Amino acid sequence: MQTHILITGASRGIGAAIAAALTSDATKTVALSSADGDLADPATPEHLWQHSLDRLGGRIDVLINNAGIFEANPLDSNDADWAANWNRTLQINLTASADLCRRAVLHWQDRNAEGRIVNIASRAAHRGDSPAHWHYAASKAGMVAMTKTIARAYAADNILAFAICPGFTMTGMADEYLASRDGDKLLADIPLGRVATPEEVAEMARWCALDAPPSMTGAVLDVNGASYVR
Repeated sequence: MQTHILITGASRGIGAAIAAALTSDATKTVALSSADGDLADPATPEHLWQHSLDRLGGRIDVLINNAGIFEANPLDSNDADWAANWNRTLQINLTASADLCRRAVLHWQDRNAEGRIVNIASRAAHRGDSPAHWHYAASKAGMVAMTKTIARAYAADNILAFAICPGFTMTGMADEYLASRDGDKLLADIPLGRVATPEEVAEMARWCALDAPPSMTGAVLDVNGASYVR
């Protein structure tokens, strides 16, 4: 039987690499190519979920929450802008993912079926981020805590949850960030001497989605070249 997989943020970068890694004769993947910013609308997760169910014959086996944004929110912004930027990042990076996780868990409970959730978080969940990215770090820490909660709550139902925490990854987002913040010094903080490739993160997501043993549920996996070890 084919595995039906819903991936958010699959149009580029890590998401596109995950979609490629999961495409095989035995796997059917839904790669949603709509802009991540659409998830700023609280109604979007429901529409994405229903559209994906329709495309996949009413069954989803794996949810991979990858969509997210990394936008600066300077501390000295005016109050309204700072609050709006904070709320936008939390909505896209965390609340939309939570909405999809909720729908996935209910879907599997209704079907008495097994299911897997893979949440792409960030190294920032553990070590924080820049002074302009409080909201980003908080959103990713929330994603890790949510993953652990889901794993503990629903393991007995064979609903498994994993989180992956990349550091810098060679995507367009990382290129811009490295260029703006003295990339050589940042690379010097990575013992491996380079940032991760999207394919490396994708392989971890593929393994969690399809092959990781059930006893690993709740695991948070790092992929950061030993720039942050726990």
